[in-house]
Amino acid sequence: MILAGFCLVAVGGADLVRRFAARRGARIALLLLLVVAIIAVGALSDAGVSAVIAIAVGAAWVRSMPLDATGRASFWPAVLLGVLAAVSTALIHERDDPGLLGSIWRLPSPEGEIGFDAAVLAVGVLLIVAESGNLIVRAALDREGTWRPVESGGRFRGGQLRQPQQEATGFQGGRLIGPLERLLVVVLTLAGAYSLLAAMLAAKGIVRFPEISKDGETGARAEYFLVGSLVSWVVALGAAFLLWWGVHS
Repeated sequence: MILAGFCLVAVGGADLVRRFAARRGARIALLLLLVVAIIAVGALSDAGVSAVIAIAVGAAWVRSMPLDATGRASFWPAVLLGVLAAVSTALIHERDDPGLLGSIWRLPSPEGEIGFDAAVLAVGVLLIVAESGNLIVRAALDREGTWRPVESGGRFRGGQLRQPQQEATGFQGGRLIGPLERLLVVVLTLAGAYSLLAAMLAAKGIVRFPEISKDGETGARAEYFLVGSLVSWVVALGAAFLLWWGVHS
């Protein structure tokens, strides 16, 4: 479990730094700080090997998953990361003695004390459903050649012509809606509030229906909405299941 947690923290943390650190110097400094923090926490929790592996996984992710989702590897790094997280969570259960940090770690909850390894995994899950989830969705859309708005004129990418983006009007909240939606999916899934989860997902379709109904014969916007939403929900549900599995294993 600790290996999965560190890997998710490394990947999710790196993506947040890349997205929000505009200057190259600040980005490099924050990435180095993230590396130092992971290694320090790993050393203090008797998980130094897992921390080093996580740093290598994070570096491979940054190289293969550019922010514009045009890397040759497409969304396959996300698939490999999911497999790695699932296998390591299944094979490496929560440790009874997580080093120095474990001896001073106390985090109560309504269902009992949360262990250190489970807390690291939870942090990693929260980071992944943030910016990393957006990257995975964009990579999936690009891989399947799904129509989506671009910054300038239409162009060929992913095998099909992408239409030019309309002039922006009002609040552009797509990058915020995605992470909030995935966070709600994770929380509602773990809480067992499946009726609320179904209502939220249905409400999204209702809100988008007027836009989709104007799609015309191509069905491009409907395809964009369905592919993007389904991939986003799979990421969130997979993250929720991974955290539930790690806590209850």
